Amino acid sequence: MILVIEDDVMINNLLCKVLSDNGFETDSAPDGEEGLFKALEKDYELILLDLMMPKKTGEEVLAELRKTKTTPVIVLSAKNEVVNRIELLKLGTDDYIIKPFDIDEVILRIEAVLRRTGDVKPASELKYKSMRIDKEAKRIYIGEEELTCTTMEYSILELMLNNPNKVFSKRNLFESITGDEYLSEDNTMNVHMSNLRKKIAKITEESYIDTVYGMGYRLSK
Repeated sequence: MILVIEDDVMINNLLCKVLSDNGFETDSAPDGEEGLFKALEKDYELILLDLMMPKKTGEEVLAELRKTKTTPVIVLSAKNEVVNRIELLKLGTDDYIIKPFDIDEVILRIEAVLRRTGDVKPASELKYKSMRIDKEAKRIYIGEEELTCTTMEYSILELMLNNPNKVFSKRNLFESITGDEYLSEDNTMNVHMSNLRKKIAKITEESYIDTVYGMGYRLSK
């Protein structure tokens, strides 16, 4: 279960709905005081924590929580807030997201944190059409033929097969895989996608990656 500690009712409700739609159970709190009480009372898989809240700030909640619990925490902060990443890491946050956020990015970051902390145990094999990914061996096959690809190309396909119905923006892909900030003028993802399509086309005529105009990429239907 994921606890959402957020005083903005609309954001709180949105996060809970989207998390629920993606298969997560949720609980919520409207302020830092109630959020801390719940966080200490129950064992949650992860906490989404706003910084600027009434009664107790996110920093205060995190500091108190870390005295007794190691629950993964992703901090939510507005662009106009002064966020010191080093201080947040020292307090014990696992990641942070700047508002206004892309809701798909929130889901991806949650999944990434849960994988790191061992609360999500993904299947060792992914399948889509004739493609099969052996996650333990880090190999990709189309039919019986192995698809030779770079580490980045492998990561793109693994992420997309883990989320077969999702449309990924270039930013989603780049930041989810590398953890670095995406620069809008960076042509990296276009190059990787082009190379992947060429390699797949050498093995099969079946399409695997579609471009969604103005949005990004998704697995072909």
